[in-house]
Amino acid sequence: MSIERINSDQNASFSHILSHATKVPGLIFLSGQVPVDHTGTIVEGGIQEHTAQCIKNLGNVLQAAGSSWEKVVKVNVYLKDMDNFVAMNEVYEKLIPAPKPARTCIQAAKLPNDVDVEIEAIAAT
Repeated sequence: MSIERINSDQNASFSHILSHATKVPGLIFLSGQVPVDHTGTIVEGGIQEHTAQCIKNLGNVLQAAGSSWEKVVKVNVYLKDMDNFVAMNEVYEKLIPAPKPARTCIQAAKLPNDVDVEIEAIAAT
């Protein structure tokens, strides 16, 4: 089986630690994206702006992998505080195209750089 490492030049590079995604025949596994811009700086704002940035970052990786949000089959959302669920979901619902992928959302005790949200996904090729 061939495994391809995917990195988007539109996102902050942590390639010495991880790939933005790995692609195997038929599937793309996207690493969790946090609300940072291309320089690695956490974007201004609250949970809604942070969710939008995570989704944008995942979109950049999908594009680099030759896929799109329409091919995403599974999303995992990790929230620092489940009290942010409604506000996160408002942005998610607006930005994720139909058909909506299967999704899990959990509260995580601690996320990288103490951010309030991290989102990962699995897509078809």
